[in-house]
Amino acid sequence: MKTVAIIVAGGKGTRIKGSLPKQFLMLEGRPIVAHAIEKFENCKLIDEIILVVPEDYLGYSTQKVIDKYGFRKADKIVPGGEERQDSVYAGLKACPAGTSIVAIHDAVRPLISSDKIAASIELCAEKKAVVLAVPPKDTIKRGEDGLIVTTLDRDKLWLIQTPQVFEYSLILDAHKKVKEEGFVGTDDSVLVERLGKEVAILKGDYSNIKITTEEDLALAETLIRRQKDATSNGRSGGQNA
Repeated sequence: MKTVAIIVAGGKGTRIKGSLPKQFLMLEGRPIVAHAIEKFENCKLIDEIILVVPEDYLGYSTQKVIDKYGFRKADKIVPGGEERQDSVYAGLKACPAGTSIVAIHDAVRPLISSDKIAASIELCAEKKAVVLAVPPKDTIKRGEDGLIVTTLDRDKLWLIQTPQVFEYSLILDAHKKVKEEGFVGTDDSVLVERLGKEVAILKGDYSNIKITTEEDLALAETLIRRQKDATSNGRSGGQNA
């Protein structure tokens, strides 16, 4: 059974100030996308990593990310498309023969843990489709024309994250179908839902944030520093013991 990670870094968004797309901005000394790749590189259940980037950044990604940080599993970089969905499909078509499971992840979620990746893959082997998600902390209301229409039941709501992990043949069929229909979804699981298939939920971590704004970048820096401090303190405690 071969498991492939598709890390989607195909966007050209520059909502954060800078000349580079946000996935290539520096976070604690490394590009954001490099942090994401590292988590999949360190997951023993991942056999190969496919990186999807804007066509103009194919060479840049090879030199400044893959080669610079010595990622061995990330041996394939492919150009993305106009929409995120197009970029995922490009990654799916690039998967090698024998691929059984694919884990699709946003490059701008650099704080995903290798443990959660592994847990998602293990559950996918049973359920065929899995998403990471966390319950919302705030009350959520539906509004129209500037007025509240109704208050949603928070106990039934989930904030969806990535990776989203699927049986390869299932997610490939789902993408082919929506491509024929011209449907564009906000994530990959909705494409599987449209096939009438069940998608399992695995509780994620609130730290698995998506970096979209400068505030998100600052928060990610704080979270990474805390993780480093916790690791350092844990080692010191072990040595003192």
